[in-house]
Amino acid sequence: MIVCKNLKKSYKEKCVVNDLSFEIKEGEIFAFLGSNGAGKTTTIKMILGLVKKDAGEIELAEGINIGYSPETPYFPPFLTAYESLEYYAGIQRMPKEERRKEIPLLLETVGLENNKTKVKHFSKGMLQRLALAQSLLGDPKLLILDEPTAGLDALGRLEMMQLIGRLRDKGMTILINSHILADIERICDKGIIIKNGVQMGTWNRGEENEKSLEELFLEMVGGEKE
Repeated sequence: MIVCKNLKKSYKEKCVVNDLSFEIKEGEIFAFLGSNGAGKTTTIKMILGLVKKDAGEIELAEGINIGYSPETPYFPPFLTAYESLEYYAGIQRMPKEERRKEIPLLLETVGLENNKTKVKHFSKGMLQRLALAQSLLGDPKLLILDEPTAGLDALGRLEMMQLIGRLRDKGMTILINSHILADIERICDKGIIIKNGVQMGTWNRGEENEKSLEELFLEMVGGEKE
């Protein structure tokens, strides 16, 4: 689904992604692991074409469409959940008949059906659910989620991970950027651990290893605080 080879990106004198290579296969949930500032979001933006890479290659499956949920989602505060999706569907030039069918299903999927509250009154969890729904407009084959559980309480995180798991069960390929290791262990198939833009190692679910993901992470990032 995605193959990245020797990606590099610098801002002025600071190298934020340095010779990064990885592959994501169809139907996987793949994790970017690393402390804040490790280069995870920059890599995602290069994949999306929002940031120009300095070097390296990014290969995407032919004809792939991508859904993206940013770390800090924003929606016009005076709109409801339905109106927000209607707005973004319009930006995507989705036909009106298609919108009428898809938007109610997406809101039901994320638990916001029949919600008439304006976005300005949404909790953090509701905003994250709406951001997930927005990223699913147009039935993307690849979903990129940047910190989908950031700011959520334990129950909210569990519910979000369950939602993501159901999407994977439907055949969607998902890339998650997160530094919450419990969420990664709960849902992801594999991932890479990044420090200062450099890949320090890999993690695979079910791989024989005496060390936990937390132990591997702390070993590879040098015990830095998240």
